Formats: sequence, structure tokens, C-alpha cells
Amino acid sequence: NKILRGSVDALSEEIKFSKINYYVKKHGFSNDAPVEMIDEIANENDIVLTAIGDCGSCCSCCIRDAVALEDRGIPTAPIITSEFVNETKLTRVAIGMPGLTPVVIDHPVSSITGDEVLQRVKIIKEQAQEVWLGQCKDI
Repeated sequence: NKILRGSVDALSEEIKFSKINYYVKKHGFSNDAPVEMIDEIANENDIVLTAIGDCGSCCSCCIRDAVALEDRGIPTAPIITSEFVNETKLTRVAIGMPGLTPVVIDHPVSSITGDEVLQRVKIIKEQAQEVWLGQCKDI
């Protein structure tokens, strides 16, 4: 939560968002978002930052949610940690969207200091904009 909200604050320094929405209705990080939630997000947003893939099952769910949003035409920047880059590549290929590029931050995230949160936020700020604009290099 600190990383995601910190990233939104940092991005807001450069981007004038008309509205920022947070969705916390998911029944667990290791579950795909329900179709109704994906539809709601797609209908209410022009771009999406989704987080966070920092374990095996939540990483694949984060990527599957991002693919579902991309399939609806919404540029989506899924955040994963460096520990799960290979799993992310496999998931993207397996579900038919090998070109989806995630934002990659250092692992772990659950036990980091405030300074480490800020370091990761800085990376997310840079990479998310590149993902949304299609200007990033694949992992």
C-alpha cells in the first residue's frame, strides 16, 4: 500500500490526473480480479497501475489482471519484484501477451524501510510512464 500510494503521489508531481481511483475489492492477492471488477476498472480509467507481484501466485495474478485490462484497451503497468521476472515472462507467454511489460522493482517489499520505499517509488515513477507510453524495454 505504501509503495502504490507513494507511486501515485510521485506520478502526480508530473501528471495532472483528473481522478485517481483505488480498488481494494479483490478477495486476495493470489486471486485474479473478478470480471466485474476488471470491467469496472476498465470503464472508469484511462491507465492503470496495478500491484504487486512479490510472490509466485500474486505475481501471476497481477500479470493476468494486467492482461485482462490490456485486452480491454487500457494501458496497464503491473508492478512485480526482481525475484519474479522469470515467472512473469512465463505467465505472459502462457496467456498470450508476451509483449506486456511490467515495472520491476527490487525484492522484497514487505519488510523494507521508508527510504527503500522511496527508492522503489522512484523506479515505479519512471518505468510506469514508459510502460503506459509503450516506450519501455522488455524485461
